[in-house]
Amino acid sequence: MPRTRDTRPRHQQIAAELRDLIMRGELSPGTQLPSTAQLVERYNAANATIQHALKALKQEGFLDSRVGKGVYVRDRQPFVIDATAYITPAPGRFRYQLLTVDNLVPPADIVDGLQLESGATTIIRSRILFHDEQPVELSTSYYPAEIAANSSLAKAAKIRGGAPQTLVDLGFPQRSFIDRVSVRAPTVEEVEVLDLPDGTPVIRQLRIIYSDNDRPVEASVLIKGGHLYELLYRQTVNAEPS
Repeated sequence: MPRTRDTRPRHQQIAAELRDLIMRGELSPGTQLPSTAQLVERYNAANATIQHALKALKQEGFLDSRVGKGVYVRDRQPFVIDATAYITPAPGRFRYQLLTVDNLVPPADIVDGLQLESGATTIIRSRILFHDEQPVELSTSYYPAEIAANSSLAKAAKIRGGAPQTLVDLGFPQRSFIDRVSVRAPTVEEVEVLDLPDGTPVIRQLRIIYSDNDRPVEASVLIKGGHLYELLYRQTVNAEPS
């Protein structure tokens, strides 16, 4: 017997089942869903419950209604985004909107990640990443003030070549990184900035970037909506000699 029972409202359970089928490709883009009557029978649920579940999936962008024809899976796959702290802007695709630049004492997890002394400050840059003019990520990056305070990282302006190039110019090229990825309920700011549907969790990615001698030079907190996005990790594996 399972130790935990799913106590979510029935429409949320049904929406979760259909969402999983869509994201696994079992219901491919353009596929017409069974009729409401068929879904009522399949899930042993009331008509109103099915309608509530479909409404939620439409709000999330998984389904479209076609008048007089039915409900179809939208021709939109999960948005796969590289699990990187910086994406090069591209006209018509990706762009950043800078929100704030400050010099402040960072939160405790950033202090630990950057191995800072108590009271040390960081240059903090907050921004929104847009893809096709849709907000897809809210990010905040932290740089030790002792290395970044007099650089373009501390200026309230876009950085030519991006932050990675600035760190190279400062003598701190990226050599490695560590990611911590978790899922949680969004804050009010995250719901509003990322335009999240009701009940959508966020993916929180904390990346610590290291330079030579394993010195941490950047910490970034990246927040993405968990309903349509997948993180893509790449790694080259060198085969060990047999």
